[in-house]
Amino acid sequence: MAAAAALLVVGAPAVVASAGPSGTAAGRPDRAEWAGGWATAVTRGNSVGLTNTGLNDQSVRMIVHVSVGGPALRVRLSNLYGEQAVKVGRATVARPNTATPDDLSDIDATSVRPLTFTGATTATMNRGAELLSDPLAFPVADDSDLVVTLHFPTPTGPTTFHGQSQQANFIGAGDLTGAAEGTGFTTRPTCCWFFLSGIDVQRRGSPGALVVLSDSIGDGNGSTVNANRRWPDLLSDRLLADRPDRRTPGVLNLSLAGNRLNHEGTEPGDGNYPGYYQLGPNAAARLNEDVFGQTGVRTVVTHLGINDIWMSNDTPEAIIGTLRQINQQLQQRGLTSLVATLTPYEGHGAPGVWTPQKEATRQAVNAYLRGSREFDGLLDFDSVVRDPARPSQLLPAYDSGDHIHPNDAGNQALANAVPLRLLDL
Repeated sequence: MAAAAALLVVGAPAVVASAGPSGTAAGRPDRAEWAGGWATAVTRGNSVGLTNTGLNDQSVRMIVHVSVGGPALRVRLSNLYGEQAVKVGRATVARPNTATPDDLSDIDATSVRPLTFTGATTATMNRGAELLSDPLAFPVADDSDLVVTLHFPTPTGPTTFHGQSQQANFIGAGDLTGAAEGTGFTTRPTCCWFFLSGIDVQRRGSPGALVVLSDSIGDGNGSTVNANRRWPDLLSDRLLADRPDRRTPGVLNLSLAGNRLNHEGTEPGDGNYPGYYQLGPNAAARLNEDVFGQTGVRTVVTHLGINDIWMSNDTPEAIIGTLRQINQQLQQRGLTSLVATLTPYEGHGAPGVWTPQKEATRQAVNAYLRGSREFDGLLDFDSVVRDPARPSQLLPAYDSGDHIHPNDAGNQALANAVPLRLLDL
């Protein structure tokens, strides 16, 4: 599951209005603040393949879909899981070339801007560290795509990356950060963002951001590639339509395909599933990086536990206990904590992946969540996408074909099911 392309942005320093701290509450209408516009969860490279060997005198061009925009941006890079310092050569941000929609690697030459890091066009990410670009005056529209291109002039070693982008990204030899045409990007996987972890935008009176902490269902597995049909994207569309005054929160999708509440990504699972680093650490261990470290987070939706059932055959008590612990930590930090019921998956995988006993576990977890008053709100995703005639299965109209991941229509149904009144934004 390795190859992918990465994107980053380098830009000349820009003078922008002062922004409040990352965790500030809803902003004042007269103050410019930083808000999370896009983010992704990152993990360490796998034990084999490109994510393990890394990049060497190569450029990665990555496309991201920003939920909300503003007049300025800054880019966040991460070497959190690296084994050495990583040098970033040049880095650029640009808009896609909409005149060549069939070649997503092409960018609008007039929009290319370099990013800088404390005034320099090159930078080094220390081992285990993050890197924040200087603010760049670069207008970003709500609900729009950005293209980030990064050049790594020396060997990076194992990468810090996100494995299931549901988005084509691109890799090519040498420094291609300023290349408008994408012909030099000869490797074109439909996966992976490398070293890129977030894009913040500057907004007036920002109401903060909503974080989705989920697994492959939030990550968009089963949705159309390059179409931004993940349910968090579609929820962002709803919020933009509901709040035309531009006081719209960012929606930050920190989902990790295969992630579990109580197990590490490398732990094998039922159905001969081998486990991979890219499934990430247990969800409780992700909070500091993937939730508390986001810019302006106010509300968190936790939708996790189904992989603990089918992969690891956890008990209801083990799943409920960790969901309660995550909830307590979110609320202790003053965040609104929403939880979602676990959706059905009968028919998925090899024999033993789904069993009546595992279905009983799923039902027990959902019964607890529906009756609990600990959380600040419940999203009953199970009732939205299940087949009324066979509640242990996805409704056929919402099934992507693997019997666990919703298709585009199913993702839309999940997004439509989120009561906007529950969002403390």
